[in-house]
Amino acid sequence: MDMRALKLYLHLCDSLHFGKTAQQMHVSPSTLSRAIQRLEDEVDAKLLQRDNRSVALTNAGTEFQHFAQQTLHHWQGMRMRIDPRQDLLRGKLNIYCSVTAAYSHLPRLLDQFRREHPLVEIALSTGDAANAVEHILKNDADIAIAALPETFPSNLHFTKIEDIPLSLIAPNMPCQIQAQLAQNEIPWQELPFIIQDHGPGRQRAELWFKKMGFTPNIYAQVSGHEAIVSMVALGLGLSITPEVVINNSPVRDRIELLPSPVAVAPFELGCCCKKNRLDDAVLKAFLELL
Repeated sequence: MDMRALKLYLHLCDSLHFGKTAQQMHVSPSTLSRAIQRLEDEVDAKLLQRDNRSVALTNAGTEFQHFAQQTLHHWQGMRMRIDPRQDLLRGKLNIYCSVTAAYSHLPRLLDQFRREHPLVEIALSTGDAANAVEHILKNDADIAIAALPETFPSNLHFTKIEDIPLSLIAPNMPCQIQAQLAQNEIPWQELPFIIQDHGPGRQRAELWFKKMGFTPNIYAQVSGHEAIVSMVALGLGLSITPEVVINNSPVRDRIELLPSPVAVAPFELGCCCKKNRLDDAVLKAFLELL
Protein backbone atom coordinates (compact mmCIF):
# COMPACT_ATOMS: atom_id res chain seq x y z
CA MET A 1 0.00 0.00 0.00
CA ASP A 2 1.29 3.48 -0.93
CA MET A 3 2.60 5.20 2.24
CA ARG A 4 2.25 8.63 0.66
CA ALA A 5 -1.42 7.94 0.02
CA LEU A 6 -1.87 6.93 3.66
CA LYS A 7 -0.32 10.23 4.78
CA LEU A 8 -2.67 12.15 2.48
CA TYR A 9 -5.62 10.19 3.82
CA LEU A 10 -4.72 10.83 7.48
CA HIS A 11 -4.31 14.55 6.83
CA LEU A 12 -7.71 14.57 5.13
CA CYS A 13 -9.22 12.77 8.14
CA ASP A 14 -8.10 15.72 10.27
CA SER A 15 -8.90 18.58 7.90
CA LEU A 16 -12.06 17.11 6.31
CA HIS A 17 -11.33 19.51 3.47
CA PHE A 18 -9.88 18.40 0.13
CA GLY A 19 -8.65 21.86 -0.84
CA LYS A 20 -6.85 22.45 2.46
CA THR A 21 -5.20 19.03 2.47
CA ALA A 22 -4.10 19.41 -1.14
CA GLN A 23 -2.55 22.81 -0.37
CA GLN A 24 -0.80 21.81 2.85
CA MET A 25 0.46 18.47 1.49
CA HIS A 26 1.68 20.14 -1.72
CA VAL A 27 -0.37 18.11 -4.20
CA SER A 28 -3.00 19.09 -6.72
CA PRO A 29 -6.68 18.48 -5.84
CA SER A 30 -6.91 15.97 -8.68
CA THR A 31 -3.88 14.04 -7.37
CA LEU A 32 -5.43 13.93 -3.91
CA SER A 33 -8.76 12.71 -5.29
CA ARG A 34 -7.06 9.97 -7.29
CA ALA A 35 -5.07 8.83 -4.25
CA ILE A 36 -8.22 8.54 -2.15
CA GLN A 37 -10.02 6.74 -4.96
CA ARG A 38 -7.17 4.20 -5.21
CA LEU A 39 -7.37 3.55 -1.47
CA GLU A 40 -11.13 3.03 -1.70
CA ASP A 41 -10.58 0.63 -4.60
CA GLU A 42 -7.96 -1.31 -2.61
CA VAL A 43 -10.16 -1.75 0.46
CA ASP A 44 -13.32 -2.11 -1.67
CA ALA A 45 -15.24 0.33 0.52
CA LYS A 46 -16.23 3.97 0.54
CA LEU A 47 -14.01 5.77 3.07
CA LEU A 48 -15.38 9.31 2.77
CA GLN A 49 -18.84 10.70 2.30
CA ARG A 50 -18.43 13.94 0.38
CA ASP A 51 -20.49 16.55 -1.43
CA ASN A 52 -19.87 20.11 -2.58
CA ARG A 53 -19.88 21.47 0.98
CA SER A 54 -18.63 18.84 3.40
CA VAL A 55 -16.51 15.73 3.91
CA ALA A 56 -17.19 13.09 6.55
CA LEU A 57 -15.69 9.72 7.43
CA THR A 58 -17.81 6.64 6.88
CA ASN A 59 -17.68 3.75 9.36
CA ALA A 60 -15.21 2.05 7.02
CA GLY A 61 -13.27 5.31 6.82
CA THR A 62 -12.89 5.48 10.60
CA GLU A 63 -11.70 1.87 10.72
CA PHE A 64 -9.24 2.53 7.90
CA GLN A 65 -7.97 5.65 9.69
CA HIS A 66 -6.83 3.47 12.62
CA PHE A 67 -5.23 1.03 10.18
CA ALA A 68 -3.40 3.84 8.38
CA GLN A 69 -2.07 5.26 11.65
CA GLN A 70 -0.76 1.87 12.78
CA THR A 71 0.69 1.06 9.37
CA LEU A 72 2.61 4.34 9.14
CA HIS A 73 3.84 3.94 12.72
CA HIS A 74 5.18 0.43 11.97
CA TRP A 75 6.62 1.59 8.63
CA GLN A 76 8.56 4.43 10.25
CA GLY A 77 9.79 2.11 12.98
CA MET A 78 10.96 -0.45 10.43
CA ARG A 79 12.80 2.20 8.41
CA MET A 80 14.63 3.40 11.49
CA ARG A 81 15.66 -0.16 12.36
CA ILE A 82 17.09 -0.96 8.93
CA ASP A 83 18.56 2.50 8.22
CA PRO A 84 22.33 2.64 8.86
CA ARG A 85 21.70 6.06 10.43
CA GLN A 86 18.76 4.79 12.46
CA ASP A 87 19.65 6.96 15.45
CA LEU A 88 18.82 10.12 13.47
CA LEU A 89 15.20 11.24 13.32
CA ARG A 90 13.83 12.46 9.99
CA GLY A 91 10.78 14.46 9.04
CA LYS A 92 9.39 17.97 9.07
CA LEU A 93 8.09 20.09 11.95
CA ASN A 94 5.77 23.04 11.29
CA ILE A 95 5.89 25.51 14.19
CA TYR A 96 3.67 28.55 14.82
CA CYS A 97 4.46 31.27 17.37
CA SER A 98 4.45 35.01 17.93
CA VAL A 99 7.34 37.19 16.79
CA THR A 100 8.29 37.68 20.44
CA ALA A 101 8.37 33.93 21.12
CA ALA A 102 10.63 33.55 18.09
CA TYR A 103 13.09 35.83 19.94
CA SER A 104 12.55 34.77 23.53
CA HIS A 105 11.88 31.03 23.67
CA LEU A 106 12.24 29.33 20.30
CA PRO A 107 16.02 29.79 19.78
CA ARG A 108 16.91 27.79 22.89
CA LEU A 109 14.47 25.01 21.99
CA LEU A 110 15.52 24.83 18.33
CA ASP A 111 19.24 24.94 19.10
CA GLN A 112 18.90 21.88 21.32
CA PHE A 113 16.47 20.14 18.96
CA ARG A 114 18.78 20.60 15.97
CA ARG A 115 21.76 19.24 17.89
CA GLU A 116 19.84 16.07 18.69
CA HIS A 117 17.87 15.76 15.42
CA PRO A 118 19.81 17.49 12.60
CA LEU A 119 17.85 15.79 9.79
CA VAL A 120 14.45 17.18 10.83
CA GLU A 121 13.34 20.10 8.65
CA ILE A 122 11.93 23.10 10.57
CA ALA A 123 9.23 25.33 9.04
CA LEU A 124 8.29 28.42 11.07
CA SER A 125 5.36 30.79 10.71
CA THR A 126 4.69 33.75 13.00
CA GLY A 127 1.64 35.79 13.90
CA ASP A 128 -0.67 36.78 16.72
CA ALA A 129 -0.20 34.43 19.69
CA ALA A 130 -3.96 34.56 20.27
CA ASN A 131 -4.41 32.60 17.01
CA ALA A 132 -2.03 29.78 17.96
CA VAL A 133 -4.69 27.30 19.09
CA GLU A 134 -6.71 27.94 15.94
CA HIS A 135 -3.67 27.17 13.77
CA ILE A 136 -3.36 23.75 15.45
CA LEU A 137 -7.07 22.99 15.13
CA LYS A 138 -6.97 23.83 11.41
CA ASN A 139 -3.80 21.74 10.86
CA ASP A 140 -1.90 24.83 9.74
CA ALA A 141 0.90 23.88 12.18
CA ASP A 142 2.10 20.74 13.96
CA ILE A 143 2.95 22.55 17.17
CA ALA A 144 2.41 26.08 18.48
CA ILE A 145 3.79 28.17 21.31
CA ALA A 146 0.80 29.71 23.05
CA ALA A 147 -0.61 31.09 26.27
CA LEU A 148 -3.09 28.61 27.75
CA PRO A 149 -6.60 30.04 27.21
CA GLU A 150 -9.31 29.74 29.83
CA THR A 151 -11.21 27.36 27.54
CA PHE A 152 -8.87 24.81 25.94
CA PRO A 153 -10.11 22.29 23.33
CA SER A 154 -10.32 18.74 24.72
CA ASN A 155 -8.67 17.26 21.62
CA LEU A 156 -5.47 19.27 22.14
CA HIS A 157 -2.46 18.63 24.37
CA PHE A 158 -0.60 21.39 26.26
CA THR A 159 2.92 21.15 27.72
CA LYS A 160 3.81 24.08 29.97
CA ILE A 161 7.11 25.96 29.51
CA GLU A 162 6.82 28.65 32.18
CA ASP A 163 4.64 31.39 33.69
CA ILE A 164 4.77 34.77 31.93
CA PRO A 165 4.04 37.82 34.15
CA LEU A 166 1.83 40.60 32.80
CA SER A 167 2.25 44.28 33.65
CA LEU A 168 0.27 47.47 33.37
CA ILE A 169 2.21 49.77 31.03
CA ALA A 170 2.06 53.43 30.02
CA PRO A 171 4.06 55.81 27.82
CA ASN A 172 6.89 57.52 29.70
CA MET A 173 7.10 60.68 27.60
CA PRO A 174 5.26 63.94 28.52
CA CYS A 175 1.68 63.54 27.31
CA GLN A 176 -1.93 63.78 28.48
CA ILE A 177 -1.79 60.26 29.88
CA GLN A 178 1.19 61.13 32.10
CA ALA A 179 -0.68 64.18 33.38
CA GLN A 180 -3.68 62.04 34.32
CA LEU A 181 -1.49 59.43 36.03
CA ALA A 182 0.14 62.19 38.12
CA GLN A 183 -3.16 63.16 39.75
CA ASN A 184 -3.75 62.28 43.40
CA GLU A 185 -6.77 60.22 42.36
CA ILE A 186 -6.05 58.55 39.03
CA PRO A 187 -9.15 58.80 36.77
CA TRP A 188 -8.92 55.21 35.50
CA GLN A 189 -12.26 55.38 33.70
CA GLU A 190 -11.02 58.35 31.62
CA LEU A 191 -7.67 56.88 30.59
CA PRO A 192 -7.52 55.34 27.10
CA PHE A 193 -6.77 51.60 27.03
CA ILE A 194 -5.44 49.46 24.19
CA ILE A 195 -6.46 45.80 24.39
CA GLN A 196 -6.27 42.68 22.27
CA ASP A 197 -9.22 42.04 20.00
CA HIS A 198 -9.45 38.42 21.19
CA GLY A 199 -7.59 35.69 23.04
CA PRO A 200 -6.11 35.26 26.53
CA GLY A 201 -4.78 38.84 26.59
CA ARG A 202 -8.29 40.18 26.04
CA GLN A 203 -9.58 37.95 28.85
CA ARG A 204 -6.92 39.20 31.28
CA ALA A 205 -7.74 42.84 30.48
CA GLU A 206 -11.49 42.31 30.93
CA LEU A 207 -10.90 40.60 34.28
CA TRP A 208 -8.67 43.51 35.39
CA PHE A 209 -11.34 46.08 34.48
CA LYS A 210 -13.92 44.04 36.41
CA LYS A 211 -11.70 43.87 39.52
CA MET A 212 -11.02 47.60 39.27
CA GLY A 213 -14.76 48.25 39.07
CA PHE A 214 -14.96 50.63 36.12
CA THR A 215 -16.04 50.59 32.49
CA PRO A 216 -12.90 51.15 30.39
CA ASN A 217 -12.37 53.82 27.79
CA ILE A 218 -11.18 51.58 24.94
CA TYR A 219 -8.99 53.51 22.53
CA ALA A 220 -8.27 50.53 20.24
CA GLN A 221 -8.65 46.76 19.94
CA VAL A 222 -5.55 45.35 18.31
CA SER A 223 -4.23 42.02 17.06
CA GLY A 224 -0.92 41.10 18.70
CA HIS A 225 0.84 42.35 21.84
CA GLU A 226 3.81 43.63 19.83
CA ALA A 227 1.56 46.16 18.07
CA ILE A 228 -0.02 47.13 21.40
CA VAL A 229 3.37 47.91 22.95
CA SER A 230 4.23 50.12 19.97
CA MET A 231 0.96 52.03 20.34
CA VAL A 232 1.58 52.57 24.06
CA ALA A 233 5.10 53.81 23.24
CA LEU A 234 3.53 56.40 20.91
CA GLY A 235 1.49 57.79 23.80
CA LEU A 236 -1.87 56.49 22.62
CA GLY A 237 -2.95 54.59 25.71
CA LEU A 238 -2.31 52.12 28.52
CA SER A 239 -2.32 48.35 28.29
CA ILE A 240 -1.84 45.10 30.19
CA THR A 241 0.94 43.25 28.40
CA PRO A 242 3.25 40.25 28.92
CA GLU A 243 6.60 41.39 30.28
CA VAL A 244 8.46 39.20 27.77
CA VAL A 245 6.93 41.27 24.94
CA ILE A 246 8.01 44.50 26.62
CA ASN A 247 11.55 43.25 27.25
CA ASN A 248 11.98 42.22 23.61
CA SER A 249 10.38 45.34 22.12
CA PRO A 250 12.57 47.84 20.23
CA VAL A 251 10.56 50.67 21.89
CA ARG A 252 10.83 49.44 25.48
CA ASP A 253 12.75 52.59 26.50
CA ARG A 254 9.60 54.64 25.73
CA ILE A 255 7.46 52.63 28.17
CA GLU A 256 7.13 52.43 31.93
CA LEU A 257 5.62 49.74 34.12
CA LEU A 258 2.94 50.96 36.51
CA PRO A 259 2.09 49.44 39.88
CA SER A 260 -1.27 47.75 39.41
CA PRO A 261 -3.91 48.36 42.12
CA VAL A 262 -5.08 44.75 41.62
CA ALA A 263 -3.11 41.63 40.76
CA VAL A 264 -2.86 40.41 37.16
CA ALA A 265 -2.61 36.63 36.80
CA PRO A 266 0.34 35.45 34.66
CA PHE A 267 0.02 33.54 31.41
CA GLU A 268 0.86 29.84 31.34
CA LEU A 269 3.09 29.65 28.26
CA GLY A 270 3.58 26.29 26.58
CA CYS A 271 3.42 24.21 23.44
CA CYS A 272 0.19 22.75 22.14
CA CYS A 273 -0.54 20.10 19.53
CA LYS A 274 -3.25 17.58 18.71
CA LYS A 275 -3.57 14.69 21.15
CA ASN A 276 -3.93 12.17 18.34
CA ARG A 277 -0.44 13.13 17.12
CA LEU A 278 1.43 12.63 20.39
CA ASP A 279 2.87 9.36 19.05
CA ASP A 280 4.39 11.17 16.06
CA ALA A 281 8.15 10.70 16.48
CA VAL A 282 9.09 14.26 15.53
CA LEU A 283 6.45 15.89 17.74
CA LYS A 284 7.32 13.59 20.63
CA ALA A 285 11.01 14.48 20.34
CA PHE A 286 10.26 18.19 20.41
CA LEU A 287 7.93 17.96 23.42
CA GLU A 288 10.53 15.97 25.33
CA LEU A 289 12.76 19.08 25.30
CA LEU A 290 10.19 20.83 27.48
